[in-house]
Formats: sequence, structure tokens, C-alpha cells
Amino acid sequence: MRAVDLDLRELFDFAPEGGILRFAGQRALLLDAVALGLLRKELIATIGMTGARGVLTRFGYAHGWRTAETMKTALPWEDDQEWQRAGGRLHRLQGLVLFEPVPKSGAKGAPFAEAVWRDSYEAEQHLLHLGRADEPVCWTLAGFASGYLSCAHGREIVCCEDRCVGKGDAICTMVGRPREEWPKERDAELAYYEQRSLDDALTRVTDALRRSETKLRGRAVLHDESWPEGFIGRSAATKRVVDLARRVAKVDSTVLITGESGVGKELVARLIHSESERIARPYIAVNCAAVPESLLESELFGHARGAFTGAAQDRAGLFEAASGGTLFLDEIGEVPAAMQAKLLRVLQEREIRRVGENKSRKVDVRVIAATNRDLAAEVARGAFRQDLFYRLRVIELPVPPLRERREDILPLARHFLATVAEKTGSKVTGFSPKAANQLARYDFPGNVRELENAVERAVILTDGSRIEPEDLPEEISAAPPPPRPPTGDMRPLAEVEREHILAVLEVSGGNKAKAAERLGIGTATLFRKLKEYQAG
Repeated sequence: MRAVDLDLRELFDFAPEGGILRFAGQRALLLDAVALGLLRKELIATIGMTGARGVLTRFGYAHGWRTAETMKTALPWEDDQEWQRAGGRLHRLQGLVLFEPVPKSGAKGAPFAEAVWRDSYEAEQHLLHLGRADEPVCWTLAGFASGYLSCAHGREIVCCEDRCVGKGDAICTMVGRPREEWPKERDAELAYYEQRSLDDALTRVTDALRRSETKLRGRAVLHDESWPEGFIGRSAATKRVVDLARRVAKVDSTVLITGESGVGKELVARLIHSESERIARPYIAVNCAAVPESLLESELFGHARGAFTGAAQDRAGLFEAASGGTLFLDEIGEVPAAMQAKLLRVLQEREIRRVGENKSRKVDVRVIAATNRDLAAEVARGAFRQDLFYRLRVIELPVPPLRERREDILPLARHFLATVAEKTGSKVTGFSPKAANQLARYDFPGNVRELENAVERAVILTDGSRIEPEDLPEEISAAPPPPRPPTGDMRPLAEVEREHILAVLEVSGGNKAKAAERLGIGTATLFRKLKEYQAG
């Protein structure tokens, strides 16, 4: 038996009516990839990125070692080399990743093992649930390769990723070397294979679960099972946004989400993706305003090697990385004019061209854009392309500011309080009635983001078990009560206007031009009104 001869139909044994499944004679389970992605997300939320990576890497290592042990005697191998090579083939047959070995070069310093990984389920799930990472994310796959190779060759072989789709690369690449041959600068990655790192992670798990239990006991249920994760509140405005987002998710049209800064536009974009048919594919977000104009084209479309100084290798852009999924273009109103034309072409032709290349590549990506600008006004003054505006605004989804959905303020504030208290270990349990009243009456020009920051500040600064008005930022604690309806006799508006204009004119020393400027009206308008007053 050779590694290339392994066939899933011969390795996988099951009864049609269900029950125990066996793979190469060992009991196996069918697990949904999205469920594994959610497990990863929960691990990271509970014990942090470092702890989760340690647990998943060691899990993968144990899985690989166990598989190698089992496979050694489960099949009649032609020779030991075929058994040793079978790990990658098994990866493929189990649906984990498409494994393409790189032939050994024999050169000095060449890796012990090297491979290209395509369609990694781990990279896919990390992008889906957590977005783009700053480091490689195929932790169980690297662990599996390390465990299998170490068992098969009787020496410790450690595998690390050099490139990873989860951090924006076009493909994943794995390199394996004996531990002693790895350079010192990779020590941080090798540490994830040590039992000590797993023990530390498990200690953090225990502590985090205790804190979570305390938090859940004291926390009110803010939404039912039908309410999407992340959305807090029950205002009619929020319900309208959720309902529209869910309807939009069922089609594949381009969406423009509008609203003030901090209202939660990206949360709406994630909801559209998560309830669409693209949920199993990547969701990638980019803030167009945060990327320098000189780099934005490369970031979105990728570049060819040598396209510009520093382009040492081919690199896929975000449109390619989001293939089959959703690309969220935040702050689309900040995109310069030259890039607007290129984005329009992508939306029309469904193809991109990397910087430095002369060939086009087809892309299958749903685009969701967001802006806090009035794009119609930007079009009117020539700052934004009209054709791109209408191409983006196939469906417009406005998100109202927090002051227009005041019923959401206190549920959101309590949610943020519980989150910050759990994160910081604080004993704060709620708001005093006066503090809650101040929150409810404030307009929050910074919207949900401002509310979250205000609550975090209050939790950190308070000395008691409840947040008082003085713990809140000054602009919130001093927020005036809403204006009361006027009582008594009402003066005509024209009379009030006349008194105000004459008072401003007097303060301006009779200078009509200065008075008009202070009033915010034209000089001709002021002259006309003064003439009316004299006639009257």
C-alpha cells in the first residue's frame, strides 16, 4: 500500500442506518466545520488567543500522533516511507485541507518537510467567526502534521506556517523542521507545542469559567433565541434594522449601510453575512480610511512580485481572500477618486487585477459598504462618483443614531457593564437610579461607541458596587432634563424673531454686516426684515 493509494471509500466504514463510524478501523465522528469554528471562538473569548492556540495546537499534535500510531499497523504498507508520507493524504481524505507536498530540494538548510495547504477549514472558520488575524491560524493542522511526523520518524519534528489565508495570504504554507533546527526567532511558535503552555492555558480556562458563571447568574436575559447575537435592545428602530438586514441577507445584492459614527454599522454587516448563504465562507472587513491611499489598491486587489518596492512576492488582495464570502468596505466615502473608478469596475465586471499584472481574475464576493457621510451630498459636490454611489446603493440600510432609539440605552449600558466587570474582575453590579436616569436623558453624539466607553470608564473609576452619576463622564452626569412643554400664553414666533434680531443689531453697535454674520443670514435678508419692522 502506498500513500497515494489511500481511498476514502475503503478507509471509511459505516452502517447506512447510522451508528458508529470508523475511519481506518478507529471510531470517528462527523463534526460540522462551523461548530468547530464556534468552539475556537469560545476558546479565544474565554482564555485568550495565546491560550486557545496552545490548546488547539496540542490537540492537533495528539491527533496526529494517534493517527500515525494507528495507521502503522492498520494497513499493509509497501515500506515505512509510504506510512510516513500518509499524513498529508489523510488530511485530505478527512476533509481538513488539500495537501500538496513540496519536493525536497536537498540544499543545505532545506526544510525536513514542506507543503502547500489549500482550502484549510481552520483558516476559513477563523475568518468567518473572528475576521482576519495578524498571525497564522491553522493551529490544529500544524499540530497534526507535527504529531504525525514526530511519531512516524521517531524524532520531534515541529511544523509551523509561513503563510496563511487566515492572515490575508493567498495560500497556506507549512514548513517542518526538527526542533533544534528552528532559528531562535521562531521560539515563540515552538512554545505552543510544550505541555507547560497547555497547563497554563487550562488554568486560565478554569478561572475564566468561574468568572463567566458568576456573570451569567447575575445577568438578566436581554434577548430571546430568535434575536441575533450582538444586538441588544428592543426599540422599534432596532427591530426595523434587524428585520431589514435579515431580508437583505437572503439576496446577493450590494448593500450600503449608512449612519453616524459609532451606531454599529459593522454589526449589521456581520448579521447580513451570518444569515446569508455565504455564512460558511470568509467575512473580511477593511476600514478604507485607515489604509494609506498608496497602499489601498494593493490591499484590496493584491499585487505581483516586483510591482513596487518591497513587493517581494505575489500577494492576494482582500477581494480574493474573501472569495465566496463577504467583503465589508467601511468608510467607503473616504476612498480617493482614482480608487472609486477601480471599485466600480470590480462591482460591474466581478473581476480584479492585481497591481503589476495585466490579467484579470474573476472574484465571487458580496460587497457591503458603509459610511457616515451623506454620499448623495458628496455626489452633488463632485467628491464621490455618481455611478459608484448607485452601484453601491442597490439596497440602502440606514442605522438610526442612539438618540432616536432611547429604549436601547439602558439595556446596552447594562450589557457593557457586565462585559467590563467580567473582564476587569470588578464587583460593580449595576447603576443607581440617578445614574441610569442620566444615561437615558443624554443624546450620545458618539452613539453606541461613546456609551460603551462611558460605561467602561465608570466601572473602572467607581468605588462602590453601583455606578453613580459622578462616576460618569461630565457631559453625561450634567446632561439637562428634556425640555418641558411650554405653558401659559404663547408669543408669536415673528415677535420673538424681531426682538432677537434687534438685540443682535444693538450688540453689534448698529453694524448691519456684522449683525447679519452673527445671525447667520444674508445682509439683504437683514435689510428686508428691518424695513418690515419700520413699516410695522
